[in-house]
Amino acid sequence: MEVCLPGTGGVIPLENRWLTCCWVEHQGKALLIDCGEGTQVALKKAGCKLSRLNTLLITHFHADHTAGLPGLLLTLGNSGKTTPLTIIGPMGLHLVVAALTVIAPVLPYPLYLLELEADKPGKLDADAMEIRCLPLKHGIPCFGYRVSVKRKPIFNPQKAKQLGVPVTLYHALHAGQTVTLPDGRMVKPEMVLDGERAPLSICYCTDTQPTDGLTEFARNADLLICEGMYGDESMRGKVKEKGHMLFSDSARIARDSGAKRLWLTHFSPALTAPEQYLDEARSIFPQTEVAYDGIRIKLGQKIK
Repeated sequence: MEVCLPGTGGVIPLENRWLTCCWVEHQGKALLIDCGEGTQVALKKAGCKLSRLNTLLITHFHADHTAGLPGLLLTLGNSGKTTPLTIIGPMGLHLVVAALTVIAPVLPYPLYLLELEADKPGKLDADAMEIRCLPLKHGIPCFGYRVSVKRKPIFNPQKAKQLGVPVTLYHALHAGQTVTLPDGRMVKPEMVLDGERAPLSICYCTDTQPTDGLTEFARNADLLICEGMYGDESMRGKVKEKGHMLFSDSARIARDSGAKRLWLTHFSPALTAPEQYLDEARSIFPQTEVAYDGIRIKLGQKIK
């Protein structure tokens, strides 16, 4: 499960910072969260393969999270896409997409739209990825998303060797298939497996004020991607008024949820050097990183 943030900015794109979005890829299929102005350019710069994109999740309908939709849709079409694109977002999605696609009226692939019920958590599936959504606190309907993928059970090669299983049959057993050995014996997957592994999951939350449900929503996530509009505590009044969070808010959510790692994103255009506040956030949650455009990780690898 590969995760990339092609952009990490809020409000407007900058020369050195595209607008916040998140790319999640698993088994050659990808989903994208949000598409502000210029997102198709940010995706290309980050090395994301648009041909793999099947699902777009929209957190809310502010321009810095949706205004790039026409450009993205046209770029997908010009890249040869013919398979459907599913777009998921808050109530009103049909109206917003209809308005934005006035300038992109003809696409070589169908759009499937799914509106989420306001103030109601939900769960759905896309390309072997489970998607959960949580209503956030921002002033207009806004959702956080948790994306999870199941992992194969732990394969024990010693058990397989003791049973005389040829190495060429390991993959089939690990995939859950019963195999027949050359001597006619049948070996079932449970005979060579050592138990289930927890799913891999990311939790993506922006734009919002802290809410009681956020901590549980991010419980034990491999990666929590959370907004940090500002790092300076003196800006607390401003972020509360606008429905955003400080670095310290996101760090507390990561700490209290048991998340393994935190990426801060959605920085204010006025925050030109977010890394100067990193130490304060790490004093709350040591595994905090200030994200940057193009940051990428393959979940499941050991954290260094």
